[in-house]
Amino acid sequence: MADRSTMSEQDNHLTEKEICSDSETADCLEEEAFVFGEGLELNRFDGLPFSSRYYKLLQERKSLPVWKAREEFLDILVNNRLVIVSGTTKTGKSTQIPQWCAEFCLSAQYQHGMALSTQIHSQQAVDLALRVADEMDVNIGHEVGYSIPLETCCSTDTVLRFCTDALLLREMMSDPMLEHYGAIVIDQAHERTVSTDILLGLLQDILVHRPDLRVVILTVSSMTDRLRAHYGSNVPVVSLEGLCPAEVIYSNCSSKDYFYSALRLVLEIHRTKEEGDVVLFLASAQEVVCARAILQREGTRLGAALGELVPVVLCPGQGRAPSLLGEGMGSRGTVTTRGRRVFLSTSQGEDMFWAVDSVNFVIDAGVEKRYVYNPRIRANSEVLRSISRCQADIRKQLTGPTGKCFCLYPEERVLPIETSPQILETNLTSTILFLKRMKIAGLGHCDFITRPDPEVLMQSLEELDYLAALDDDGNLSEIGIIISELPLDAQMAKALLASCEFDCVNEVVTIAAMLSAPSCFLEPPVGRAQEVQQCHRKFRHPEGDHFTLINIYNAFKYSQRETYFSVEKWCQDYHLNHRALQTADAIRSELTDILKRIELPISETSFGTKTNTLNIKRALLAGFFMQIARDVDGSGNYFMLTNRHMAQVHPASSYGAKAHQLGLPEWVLFHEYSLSENNCIRIVSEISPAVFIQMAPQYFYYNLPPSESKDLLQHILDRDGSGRKDKKQTLTINSKADKDCSTVAQSYDRCVLQ
Repeated sequence: MADRSTMSEQDNHLTEKEICSDSETADCLEEEAFVFGEGLELNRFDGLPFSSRYYKLLQERKSLPVWKAREEFLDILVNNRLVIVSGTTKTGKSTQIPQWCAEFCLSAQYQHGMALSTQIHSQQAVDLALRVADEMDVNIGHEVGYSIPLETCCSTDTVLRFCTDALLLREMMSDPMLEHYGAIVIDQAHERTVSTDILLGLLQDILVHRPDLRVVILTVSSMTDRLRAHYGSNVPVVSLEGLCPAEVIYSNCSSKDYFYSALRLVLEIHRTKEEGDVVLFLASAQEVVCARAILQREGTRLGAALGELVPVVLCPGQGRAPSLLGEGMGSRGTVTTRGRRVFLSTSQGEDMFWAVDSVNFVIDAGVEKRYVYNPRIRANSEVLRSISRCQADIRKQLTGPTGKCFCLYPEERVLPIETSPQILETNLTSTILFLKRMKIAGLGHCDFITRPDPEVLMQSLEELDYLAALDDDGNLSEIGIIISELPLDAQMAKALLASCEFDCVNEVVTIAAMLSAPSCFLEPPVGRAQEVQQCHRKFRHPEGDHFTLINIYNAFKYSQRETYFSVEKWCQDYHLNHRALQTADAIRSELTDILKRIELPISETSFGTKTNTLNIKRALLAGFFMQIARDVDGSGNYFMLTNRHMAQVHPASSYGAKAHQLGLPEWVLFHEYSLSENNCIRIVSEISPAVFIQMAPQYFYYNLPPSESKDLLQHILDRDGSGRKDKKQTLTINSKADKDCSTVAQSYDRCVLQ
């Protein structure tokens, strides 16, 4: 949309006078626009005349199923603080309800704040903001804006903002009562993310303190009863008429054969030359990447007369996905004119297709891979399971009545009614840290829709206690308050905080940024794995993967300063993910700004020296002392001290690649471990047991389960007497331990790239 001129001061005063008062709320909401002069309609949000595109989009909006409930919704919103709107995807609720809430806030002259709509994915928030700004005939970033991690497009003129649910939670740390908002829309509540469930719990308490606030929950019909049981049976519900479902074709495909069966079906659909794009739902992001490679290869073997087959990856949570706005909206494309797109997605991706009208085929594998947290072993387990009936119903309605939905499972299969809440399957340490912080802010009660597992809660509290984030009364300590300021998991935040004392902030903040961003390594093309490994070997650091990540980031920054070649070309040559490295750079800048804001010292970089290497390991151990493993037989079988499980180093690790040439370190610190078919520890760096004893709280060490590895540590502890007696002094450096550790640490003054 072309930029619109700023309203003059005189017109501004005129518009303010024409805004109706609180007593005229109901009447004002029914008006579409102000009338200024004969036949000239002015936009109530910016005071400028409507464009011709506004009226074209208005006709499309009026054809949406949600439009039939407009008057009912507005009447309920005026008289009720909480409203539930139930309906499936493509009913228009995600675009229209926020606009009507903005009108409600306008009718009150924004006395109680502006309107806000939450999404569970960043790309969804951006796409909705762009579409709504277009429909409201205003500029994106002015009257309508969005806020997602590392990117904000808002101004003081913003009256409607889209953001992620996790970002709104962080905002509540400084504004616990959400005083800036007069109406809040919680979208996709049926996905049951941890952030959304916490918001739904806290908003119940906020509504008691703020009777002027309006909260609208958008969900599917199957969750309506659960929400009313939680908030009260008197909560009004606006039910939207769904679209007629597509023709559903079930299959007797076994759960093991779904992947290749789905790909064969895509190719068969393409050979029929029937119009329309295809949406394929697979179990995991790894399967999506594999499917794209196969379809790209097979698509080139098909005849040119069939048209091009274009795989498009739309995986939620895998970074910024390509926007669907403007692609196929309003009309069905043909195979012969522009090719056929095959959208590859996973669970929680159903609502990403609201802007696509060209989909005529849906292929549903019917399964999903989820990581379920086990507090007893402090690790995630990869689980393959059926999708919920709620997800299956949404997928069946993505094509409309003329399309086809192929379900690669028998019709008689019994599916769970609702999606399992993530709060039952996730490590809640960061969640508990946030709730402790909200207690300080005066909002101490969160009434969960589904209560978390008590064992997970106790383990999370224990972990925060190990990290010295809690005081003797169970409240946040000074260290805990600082940790809660950092947008990192608690262990990484503690390591970054410790780096301030060890004069290695520049290096640890780089590690934190690289681990928070998507993986910087691209999947090797088929048949080129050896070539890709050779490229990545140039960045490997002898001390381990954490140091390798620093090398990669430093090389990326150095390439930005080169004038002879582009950064994108450099990333392509070394098979690195350019977008992931850009994200890591932005995260690093954000973390550095936070450290400066809370006045923590930031040291000059000295990467590559022996002292700096030792200090980086100390800082990492200050946060990750619970993730230590020992090679028990010299062949790469690592025994994890905390859970007594065995694992191998991931093949992509620096140690995984050079194990046969240089051997594996005996003691390592690892960043990630998951129970799966191939139990592997990822992001591994060598440590010495003396440094571990120095940095780990003594009472954590004594709580370790019995093992040969613990006996070895006890022998070292008895020999040099370097144990500490005070658990709160985990950051204090003992001079004798310094001397002992320096003799153990290996000398690597050089590094590959500095």
